[in-house]
Amino acid sequence: MAKLWSGRFQKDTDRLMDDFHSSISFDSRLYKYDITGSIAHAKMLARVGIISDREAGAIIDGLSGILEDIEAGRVEFSVAAEDIHMNMEQLLIDRIGDVGKKLHTARSRNDQVALDVRMYLRDEIDETGQLLAKLTGVLLDVAEQHLDTVMPGYTHLQRAQPITLAHHLLAYCQMFERDRQRLADCRRRVNVLPLGAGALAGTTFPLDREYVARELGFDAVTENSLDAVSDRDFAVEFAAAASLIMVHLSRFCEEIILWSSAEFGFIELDDAYSTGSSMMPQKKNPDVAELIRGKSGRVFGDLTALLTMLKGLPLAYNKDMQEDKEALFDAVDTVKKCLLIFQPLVATMRVRKENMARAARGGFTNATDLADYLVQQGVPFREAHAIVGRAVAYCLEHNKALDELSLEVLRDFSPVINEDVYEAIGVSRCVAARNVIGGPAPEAVQKAIRAAREKLDG
Repeated sequence: MAKLWSGRFQKDTDRLMDDFHSSISFDSRLYKYDITGSIAHAKMLARVGIISDREAGAIIDGLSGILEDIEAGRVEFSVAAEDIHMNMEQLLIDRIGDVGKKLHTARSRNDQVALDVRMYLRDEIDETGQLLAKLTGVLLDVAEQHLDTVMPGYTHLQRAQPITLAHHLLAYCQMFERDRQRLADCRRRVNVLPLGAGALAGTTFPLDREYVARELGFDAVTENSLDAVSDRDFAVEFAAAASLIMVHLSRFCEEIILWSSAEFGFIELDDAYSTGSSMMPQKKNPDVAELIRGKSGRVFGDLTALLTMLKGLPLAYNKDMQEDKEALFDAVDTVKKCLLIFQPLVATMRVRKENMARAARGGFTNATDLADYLVQQGVPFREAHAIVGRAVAYCLEHNKALDELSLEVLRDFSPVINEDVYEAIGVSRCVAARNVIGGPAPEAVQKAIRAAREKLDG
């Protein structure tokens, strides 16, 4: 097959070159956007008098028929045609004849591919945002069931202070809400029309770029033709946002892996989202969480690939930029798959409240509350801190918890301690007392859940 660009060449490209050069194996997924963009371009060409209305109608009908055939599985793309753009143009010419050759007037594959990728990514951002919203909704549902489920909060993976499972889950809701905001912000920069920039220097034809922007739902048009065809910042931005989503998922998965172990015993994962061992019959493995944790590295790699591909490129378009698609597509696919399966993983896990409560009572998680009690009795905090530290050392030596010490022993550490200390350092009381905005008290968490739902509904 003769290439549509082969006029100045004296011989065909080698088959090895065709295979190496072609991108149709992965950019074929852009077919819908390529057709949609081409239809808008044809309408604009007719609108400004570059082609006739009859010619535009034939092109639009031909492209619509190709779209229908692709979605029905009746089209086989050609490696020799290199990419989705040349495949579509060749299919159109084969279908409607020489009129199809007029479609590419006043555009280049450089601005065409930039358009297709932006339209594709715009839709994928919307879908990813919806998946994040659904996951947040699942977490809020689970949180509402566990407002009073006390568990230890950790620093340095050491038991620190008592919180609730609901409060813990809402921390991830905050992360995923920031992820949604980042995607929405990224979308604003994605939603700028590059078509009309040509190969790099625009065109001599009187294009109506604003019309095309309106037709395709873009908020603005690019303001510099060189930048329009060489910009992939928006792809990097998405990959960075996707990487942060994967960071948050991976951190959550690490906790799920720990919590489902016998050493923690905080949760049990549903059989439908677990696997067994080929050798050890007793095993129940958290493979979903482990795979998500592992797949985070893929998305980080996609981000690095995009950054590295771009870092040494002179203006404007360079063939290196063909490498943007596989990295971008992989980041999109990976983050969406992980968000999709993580929803039922969390929704179906069984919480072992007793084990969480038992862990919260251990490790002196109420030590800070004892120090706060002393401060309320007039003891300076730094002195109170030292007093409680000595009390903890005593407990460790005698294998006791703070609330198991007699009042007489407690008063040996500080004479200001009274009988009401036991209420102050009870684990549930420690949680309930932290009734501040952002705190773990059930009342504060319930308000936070309502606020989070309002953001989702908004």
